[in-house]
Amino acid sequence: MFNRLIVIIMLFSFSFCNSMEIERKELVSPKIKIACWSDYACPYCYIGEKRLESALEELGLKENVEIEMKAFELDPEASREVQSRTDERFAKKYGLTIEGARAQIENISNLGRAEGIDFKYAETQYTNMLDAHRLTKFIASKGRDVQKIIHLLFDAYFTKNLKLAEKSVLITLAKEVGIDESDVNTMLDSQDFIDEVRRDEIEAQSIRIHGVPFFIINNKYAISGAWPKNEIKRILSQALSDQQSDSLSGMVCGLDGCHRR
Repeated sequence: MFNRLIVIIMLFSFSFCNSMEIERKELVSPKIKIACWSDYACPYCYIGEKRLESALEELGLKENVEIEMKAFELDPEASREVQSRTDERFAKKYGLTIEGARAQIENISNLGRAEGIDFKYAETQYTNMLDAHRLTKFIASKGRDVQKIIHLLFDAYFTKNLKLAEKSVLITLAKEVGIDESDVNTMLDSQDFIDEVRRDEIEAQSIRIHGVPFFIINNKYAISGAWPKNEIKRILSQALSDQQSDSLSGMVCGLDGCHRR
């Protein structure tokens, strides 16, 4: 009888500790949360997005991260129609000759190509990006693949050189993530998601974000600009280590059994 009681106690202790171990494992791998302020007209935003994606993949974290795309319009007053060539706009903005502007644009394009992007910055069709940001918010509200629409929008602008202020372009891209044309058309004809875009921009101002891309990881680590992939991996690893330390500290098994601290 006594031996049987010991066996029952051991089985119970094993079962309890096993359940605690399962709970502990769940706590070890909490989601990393990344807020990313970005604009579709920004070449470094596309490059930074690709570097982040690559870093997450190499660390095996792609399924363990929540990324929230936040809007940041570099030029809220930009026209809905193309009014200048990229080299002309670049030269005027940075005080360069056309030849100097073209050289800088090609340098940036080469950075994109190094990340596997068919980067054609020189041929971009510069227009207002408000509707592209609104579409991103709309896709998120429908529970669809936000990262896919972000990639499609960047690709449309920097590789296919399409006008992102053009309704037909946005409708075509939205259909690729399973959104009906009529729904996108209705949204674009409305004022929906303008307030959400403005809130992102007000938030950026409140925390003194003046340029993009800008990433905030777990409300603790900030990455301003398109950092090298290895640096992004270092920050992500640190964020993960912090989370694991916090998670593991609450569960212990000792001589007196398993319990929460």
